[in-house]
Amino acid sequence: MPAISRGLWPQRWSAFRVVKSLSQSRLRHVQPCARRMSSVDGSEAELAVPSDSRNQADTRIYRPMTETVRTYLNPAHFFMLLRAHGTDFFAGVPDSLLKDICAYITDNVKQSQHVIAANEGTALAMAAGHHLATGKIACVYLQNSGLGNTINPLLSLCSQKVYAIPALLLIGWRGEPGKKDEPQHLLQGALTPTMLQHMGVPYEILPDYAEGAFEVITKAYAHMEKEKEPFALLVKKETFEKYRLSSQAEVFNGQDMLHREEILEEVIECFPSAPLVTTTGFTSREMFELRVQKSQSHRHDFLTVGSMGHCSSIALGVALSTAQDVLCIDGDGAALMHMGSFATIAKCRLKNFKHVLINNAVHDSVGGQPTGSVQIDFPGVARACGYQEAMRARSSEEVKNSLRKLKETPGPCFLEVQALPGARADLGRPTTSTHQNKDAFMNHLRGREDILSF
Repeated sequence: MPAISRGLWPQRWSAFRVVKSLSQSRLRHVQPCARRMSSVDGSEAELAVPSDSRNQADTRIYRPMTETVRTYLNPAHFFMLLRAHGTDFFAGVPDSLLKDICAYITDNVKQSQHVIAANEGTALAMAAGHHLATGKIACVYLQNSGLGNTINPLLSLCSQKVYAIPALLLIGWRGEPGKKDEPQHLLQGALTPTMLQHMGVPYEILPDYAEGAFEVITKAYAHMEKEKEPFALLVKKETFEKYRLSSQAEVFNGQDMLHREEILEEVIECFPSAPLVTTTGFTSREMFELRVQKSQSHRHDFLTVGSMGHCSSIALGVALSTAQDVLCIDGDGAALMHMGSFATIAKCRLKNFKHVLINNAVHDSVGGQPTGSVQIDFPGVARACGYQEAMRARSSEEVKNSLRKLKETPGPCFLEVQALPGARADLGRPTTSTHQNKDAFMNHLRGREDILSF
């Protein structure tokens, strides 16, 4: 076992003892349940034993098969293990597979030590800065689809061959081989381990039980302390036990405000035939279902199911190549991730570019964590970058009026619609393939309406 500083050893051993005792107490709770079952009348009865006269005096019962009990890693246990190694700074972009540990961190770490970043690269850069100031190892959490945003700081900042800065990467493994997932995640999921290997980032899969997590985390910190480089933990689906966020994110509210799906309905009412490029997450899913409800074709819409933060640039590329008005339907978290695109859009000065940003102040599709966009003046940013017009709407009447003005005003034009958070519990996913979506959209742009569209 690698040498551990004298000051941290008692803290780490204490954390392990607490985690192990909690894990064992939970296992003891399972065993009595396995030994007994309810009878028909509701009373408890011992598990049946074959009624052989030779066994009547045998008091043994069947051993409870605890190896078949599904295990989950308690977020508090995991958090304690990291704190025992001196990690007290956390930064990242929320992910659905990490929502329970992210919620626990949000509830239990003060704001100065926890930053929900605009993108994964900036989160890693903050972790590097924290290490420079304190010598401590920070934790950076992200979905594996955001791994691309970390490549530059991983290879040109934190690498052992450059500045040798350690950081613990907690990566939600969407698209894990052998697991059902959406098409935008499957390729990235298959390539995630290979990407880490090629970048020289050692990794382990995080176990879903306390003792296994202790061993892997001990290995990770020993490596980071010795080699002075990042180490990644891949987190599979349902690794963490459920944890409900108790602290309330600052969100918008108002009697006459709309939810995102209601805003999208107003958009397609005002722009019935314009090409739309919708951002990732619930926005594209809601747009797909609205078209189904209204018996409308999907050919008008390019659903950006992945590539978070890039839908405005996709829409810009479309607008540069067609005379039609093109709408980008953006989100606050996505816009923040690559806000430099605002300047690029304004510089192109396209009259047919219309930008609608639905701001509900949370990462809605991955757990509802705050984006911090309540305080951001998005119209002010758009005007500063050079948009010809920039507006904001809150109420349903303001949304209707602002959309009409957006339609009539030469672009590039911008409209922020402040919205209520949340989505329907029965919201589905697109039933057409990504290839079908692309082909139908391309045929619509080229005026080839005679070709079958979905």
